[in-house]
Amino acid sequence: MADESAEKTEQPTPKKLQDAAEKGQIARSKDMGTAFVLIGSAAALLVFGKMLAMAMLDICQRMLRLDHKDIFETNSMFTAWGTAGERLVAPLSGIFLIILIAAFVGNCLLGGFNFSWQAAGPKASKMNPLNGFKRMFGLQALVELLKSILKVIVVVGIAYLLLKLFFFDIMALSLMSEPNNIESAMYFLAWLFLGLCASVSVIAIVDAPYQKWHHIKQLKMSLQEIKDEYKNAEGDPQIKARIRRTQMQMSMKRMMQEVPKADVIVTNPTHYAVALKYDQGKFRAPVVVAKGVDEVALHIRKIAKEHKVPVIESPALARSIFHTTELDHPIPEQLFAAVAQVLAYVYQLNMYKKGKGSRPKTLAKELPIPEDLRH
Repeated sequence: MADESAEKTEQPTPKKLQDAAEKGQIARSKDMGTAFVLIGSAAALLVFGKMLAMAMLDICQRMLRLDHKDIFETNSMFTAWGTAGERLVAPLSGIFLIILIAAFVGNCLLGGFNFSWQAAGPKASKMNPLNGFKRMFGLQALVELLKSILKVIVVVGIAYLLLKLFFFDIMALSLMSEPNNIESAMYFLAWLFLGLCASVSVIAIVDAPYQKWHHIKQLKMSLQEIKDEYKNAEGDPQIKARIRRTQMQMSMKRMMQEVPKADVIVTNPTHYAVALKYDQGKFRAPVVVAKGVDEVALHIRKIAKEHKVPVIESPALARSIFHTTELDHPIPEQLFAAVAQVLAYVYQLNMYKKGKGSRPKTLAKELPIPEDLRH
């Protein structure tokens, strides 16, 4: 188990970051999300502000010019409001769409999109008064206070500069006639709003790297935690080694059970041993049913001797088959001729022992093995 008092100096592992994200613990900057929403709103006013202003002007003119007939007509007001709604649908839809996109991008730009049921669920720690006091008077609360003060200073400063810049233009609006004064007023309003919103982005530019750094700092790990995580993910090395040994023992046992069924054992003669089986009805080529080096090779020869399986010494062929053919796989086509000579020799030798043929000639020392398959 990890020592909680150990110094956490290591960067969080990918698994640590993934587990934190599943709990809803990701880097987030509220100021960045707010800045994107405000700037998106200002951009939407610049794009659709004129259309919205003209629609509202038309609605006001329509409502203020009711004649005698409209006053006593039951459905005239509903018709007027329906027309007003139609005029407002396009600009308001565009504004809401831009704000929605800006809100999504601003909140996902740092940390990416993430939804966690664990973060949405209630937590008893959030209702603990002691934890609440720690959050109120901790380092994070101090940082938020400094950011709030900085926001006020920046926003007030930018607002003063913008008002000073557009002061005479705003005063000139009273001398203009509609609809030019309304269009100009909306234009000035959008740019003033955009300037104020852009000032908030200054805070976001500072806050985003800080939130990223703070998030990584909270998730930093000690060396012992990294070791424990590796053990939990990959398993205890000693247990894994024991499992591998058991698997090898089981595989070795199954392999040795196939040696008595082999047709011939080709040896080095001491370092390599390969057991071949050829069933013309099942296999297109001889299959390697067992193979090994040193002690395993000695064990194969011992079992072969006990079950009277022929053992043929052919160093080059034994090494070639061992290095080029996997267990339970047929030999390469390039070795067909050499193995065929071995099997033919074994067949003739078996017939001779049964008294059904003459003694076969000694197997050639140099069998037809391609140079690229020699080892």
